[in-house]
Amino acid sequence: MSTCLIISGGDFSPIPGKIEYDYVIACDHGYDHARTLKIKPDLIVGDFDSCCSDASDYEDIPVREFPSHKDDSDTMLAIRYALSAGYKHIIISCALGGRLDHTLANIQSMAFVASHGGECELISKSEYLRTFTGGMISLPRKDGYSLSVYALSDQCTNVSITGSAYDCEGITISNTFPLGLSNYWKSDRVTVKMSDGILLIVESLCA
Repeated sequence: MSTCLIISGGDFSPIPGKIEYDYVIACDHGYDHARTLKIKPDLIVGDFDSCCSDASDYEDIPVREFPSHKDDSDTMLAIRYALSAGYKHIIISCALGGRLDHTLANIQSMAFVASHGGECELISKSEYLRTFTGGMISLPRKDGYSLSVYALSDQCTNVSITGSAYDCEGITISNTFPLGLSNYWKSDRVTVKMSDGILLIVESLCA
């Protein structure tokens, strides 16, 4: 599955571990982050209301500039482009912290990817978020991390969790009650099964 890395304009975060990607899009201020990360994007998008780098610094990188009065956030512009180009696996970095409204928008954007048949991850130094749309997923143990699940769709049905401190069988999780908050591993792996919906799986480093 082809992977697109999107470097957003939230709080800077190093990219943890080793990830593989085929294409990189920097979103506005995300280009500043890309330079810090020493990653050269394949494309830069945005309305350029927050990028600190001068246009002469873009070298030979293609730029798609948009007006500031628009419906899409800069990250959503990048997501739309990635999906239209056939990338079904999208990794978003530097997308947390800073303004809460942008953080929430980025999480909703993950649901947009999932609703269009893609897989989405959002990574930072201390948080790892991913979408899950059904079937079964196995999550290796992460000591020092909490494990939470939330419904991004109206409901996630027939959810079962095993190998955790708070296992469950065939429950429904809605987006109006945080039932899946702050679980943790009791075995080497936690298994999550689900019939239908868009589930957000969050692994958070505990303070």
